[in-house]
Amino acid sequence: MRAPQTVTRPHPAMQKVRHMKNRYTLPLLAALALSASLAVPLAAQAQNVAIVNGKAVPKARVDSLMAQVTKQAAARGQQLPPDIDKLVRDKVVLDEIFVQEAEKRGLAASPDYKAQMELARQNILVQALLADYEKKNPVSDAEVQAEYDKFKAQASGTEYRARHILVEKEDEAKALIAQIKAGAKFEDLAKKNSKDPGSGENGGDLDFAAPNAYVPEFSQALVKLKKGEMTEEPVKTQFGYHIIKLEDTREAQFPALDAVKPQIQQRLAQQKVAAFRDEVRAKAKTDYKFSN
Repeated sequence: MRAPQTVTRPHPAMQKVRHMKNRYTLPLLAALALSASLAVPLAAQAQNVAIVNGKAVPKARVDSLMAQVTKQAAARGQQLPPDIDKLVRDKVVLDEIFVQEAEKRGLAASPDYKAQMELARQNILVQALLADYEKKNPVSDAEVQAEYDKFKAQASGTEYRARHILVEKEDEAKALIAQIKAGAKFEDLAKKNSKDPGSGENGGDLDFAAPNAYVPEFSQALVKLKKGEMTEEPVKTQFGYHIIKLEDTREAQFPALDAVKPQIQQRLAQQKVAAFRDEVRAKAKTDYKFSN
């Protein structure tokens, strides 16, 4: 009934770390044996994590990947595994081993490699540009407060706690209305007959929501009811035929600013970056026409 929530895909960097253990379990044994035979004493390689075929693998490379992984995890509220330090070190050393082998085979000179490197270079620079803009144009507390007040004003009013039974045919709905008037429990009929799996299992309960959370036909019928009342006739929507019962009403509830501040900051930051992208694009001189 309500708008579906968007789903975002995990960042590629997080996907790599997530599967790192499974992907590298067996190769890691060989890598450890090789690095052990090549490594110099730890005291002499404080700035390096390993020496592979005489070439140092700098600790800075590990620190950079660790920072990236940590940032991605924090942004998504995910917890990193306790052995993440070792996993990242393993990956960096393994990558150096494989890179050396690829270079030995001349793959760095291939056209495909060069094309992919150019795409990677452009992508990194674009991300650096947007990150630099976001860092230099942070969202202020005043902007957060203004956005919060706007949403709070929009959310003011009355919320309705409704139940409904959704069926495909009008005759089905009329028959159920007759059963309810004859003494059958609305909740029991909803569990048995409703085609809405989300609410049906809960006796048709839709919890509290603003009227605009529903399609117009449903909303218009809902607000005409008094507490405890049920629609006398089936309500037709794009989903089928509804029997609606109003359980209760209340003043709209809205979370405190501190509870939603991170989400508001993220939303405003995304809006600023989007506006910056449009500004840069508008300034560019090009004969290319972007699709809408």
